[in-house]
This record gives sequence, structure tokens and C-alpha cells, in this order.
Amino acid sequence: MNLASKLISRATLIESREQSSVYLSFAMVFILMAAYYMLRPVRDAMASDWSNSEISALWNIQFFLSLTVVGLFGIAVSKFNFRYLVPAVYGFFALSFVSFYFGSALVEQQVLLDKAFYLWVSLFSLFHISVFWSLMADLFDSEQSKRLFGFIAVGASAGAIFGPLVAAIVSQTFGSGALMLVASLMMLLPLPIIFTLQRLKLTSLNNREVEADVSNFRIGGSPLQGFLDFIKSPFLIGIAIFLLLYTAIGSFAYFEQANLLRAFERDQRTEILSLLALVVNILTFILGFFATSRLTTKMGMPFTLAVVPIFMCFALLVLAFAPILTILLALQLARQSGNYGITRPAREMLFTSVSRESRFKAKPVVDVAIYRGGDALWGSAFALLTDGIGLGLAAMAIIGAVIAAVWGGVGVTLGRIFNSRSNNS
Repeated sequence: MNLASKLISRATLIESREQSSVYLSFAMVFILMAAYYMLRPVRDAMASDWSNSEISALWNIQFFLSLTVVGLFGIAVSKFNFRYLVPAVYGFFALSFVSFYFGSALVEQQVLLDKAFYLWVSLFSLFHISVFWSLMADLFDSEQSKRLFGFIAVGASAGAIFGPLVAAIVSQTFGSGALMLVASLMMLLPLPIIFTLQRLKLTSLNNREVEADVSNFRIGGSPLQGFLDFIKSPFLIGIAIFLLLYTAIGSFAYFEQANLLRAFERDQRTEILSLLALVVNILTFILGFFATSRLTTKMGMPFTLAVVPIFMCFALLVLAFAPILTILLALQLARQSGNYGITRPAREMLFTSVSRESRFKAKPVVDVAIYRGGDALWGSAFALLTDGIGLGLAAMAIIGAVIAAVWGGVGVTLGRIFNSRSNNS
């Protein structure tokens, strides 16, 4: 092992034989997240043009759209060879955004196109990263995931920093519409990386025991198979509950953010949201590089899964007593950076303890359908409590604090189950 490898291993807990796979995984998620973060500020800036009830209605539509796409994904896995499945997903999304770019000239009612774009980017935001982490869970074993997923997640944060910077340059030079073409091109770059990773897991990693059979692996012909497998697994249901509680806190922050930004023009909102994303991802980068792997290996999974929810519980109580914009923005920074840097990598580690089939059968059900179901549920609840009943920011913050406390308790339980499953495997 040369000096550079020793330094990297000491700083990141990556072993020498794992470096190629980890760096390629880092590069892949970097590219994917950069592409997404070129589109995200444009999408979120649109939301402040609509009322809470309109956004809630879109989230309800998003839930049913997610159910449909997850079902279609089940059919695709039953028909496609596993080796080509993941590349096909990214190629499809690349083509879809090219279609949005050229289709904009054919649609007269711009608001309909805006809402369609909002829905599709929202779907892409979950589906592309779910498929990526499915690939990671099929590449590394449980022990490796605790050391490596935090560092790999740093690639997502780095891409999320890079994407808005490129978006600012491209939009100023060619207009915001050109971002669809640039993002589409970037989605094609990971394709050769995927094939290389599939080879490395049999060679340098030698993880044959976690590899799906690339010649025979199928999800089954029924588009409902993933849902049926999810219902049969208490562990996956537990992950879904954890995710639902997260979406409750996220929905609260998102709606209040949209409300506060209504006073600004759309271009100003895009600029503010881009800056927020930049700061969040710088913090996420720091957490992922220096903290996450050490939290999971030193403090354990129960602590790692619960630390952000418990912090959010206290932060929401502070917001309840001081319901001002500065506190809300600080809460958003903490929530998003904590989720991307700690909670999300830890949650993805949970899937290394499930069967090979579940990583591709039921994981999209949790990551996409359940997530968007949570958005629809909590979005409707938020609209009812604010637009309907008239609750203010302080009252909503107290409700959020209670939900965050329950979220933390579920995290502790999942962490203990994960440890038990890992020890018995």
C-alpha cells in the first residue's frame, strides 16, 4: 500500500481493495446529483406561484404517479436483464428531459407545463437516487456499508454543490431552458461507470455473496410484486414508518418556506434557493466526509439514525417559542444537511441487511411510493391545519416537535434490528 492509499484509508476508513469501487461510486452519484440540482431550483421556484392547496393537490397527484411508475418499474425488471436495468433507468430520464425541452414550444398554457415539470422532477429526485443506492446495496456488504456509505454520500453533496454553480452559468448564458439539455447529457455519463462497478464487485471486492444473479435475477411479472413483498416484511414497514415521519418534518419546512418566499419574484426565489442548497451541501460534505462513517462504527446505528430526529425535536421547540424567518432557515439548513449527510446514508445501510431481491423489488416502493404517499398525506394535513383551521407557525412547530420525537424512537428501534440482523448473517 503506497503512502497516498494509507492516508486515504486512515482519513476515510476505505481499504485499498475498495478504493476503485468507492471512487467510481462517488463519481456516479456526484454526476447524478449535479444533474438533479441543476433542475431543482427551477422546480422549487415555481411552487411559490401556487397556494398551499394547489401544492397539496400536486403532491396527491405525485403519489399516484409514483405508484404507477413503481409498478412500471416492476414490469421493466421482469423483462430486462439486470445488467442493463440501471443504465436503462438513467437513459429513460435523460430522454424525458430532452422531451420537456423541445415540448415547451408546443404547449400554449405554460402553467400546465410548469406543473408537469414540477411533478416529473419531483419523481426523478427520488427514483434516480433510489436506484443508485439499490446498486450500492448490491455492491457492498453490511460491514462495508457502515464504513463506505458516508463517504459515497459525500459525492452526492459535492454534486449538489457543483450543480447549482453550473446552473447559474448556463441559465445566465443560454437561459434556464438549456438546463434540461445539460442535465440530460450528464445523466448519460454514469452508464459506463455502472458496467465497471458490476465487474469490480466480482474482482477487487469479491462480493459474490451480495451480488444479484445478473443473468437470471428477475423481479417477477406482476407490477404489484414489490408492494406484496413490502407488506410481508416488518423490517421494511419499519423503514417506511421512519421515512413517513421524516416526510412530515420535511413537508412542514417546505410549506413554510414556500409561504415565506411568496413576497419575492421567481428569479429571486431561484437565487435564494440555490444559495440555500449550496450552504446545505457544503455542510453535508463536511458531515459525510468526517462524521457519518465514524458515527456508525463508533456510536452505532441506533444513535446514528436517531441523532438528527432528536436534534430536530429540540430545534422545532425553539422555533415554536421564536417563530421567525432566521430560525426557520437555520432549521432548514440543519434538517437538510443532517438528512443528506447522516440520516440518508444510514437509512441506505439498512437495505444491506435485506435479501437481494428486496433491494430491487420493494426498495422503490419505500423510496418512491411511500415517500410520495407521505408527501400527499402531510401536504393535505398541512393545508388543512393552516389554510383550513388557521394554525400559525408556532403551533405547527410544536406538532412537528412531537413527530420528530417519535421519528427518533423509530430510528433507535430500526438500528437495533439492523444490528441483530447483521450479527446473525
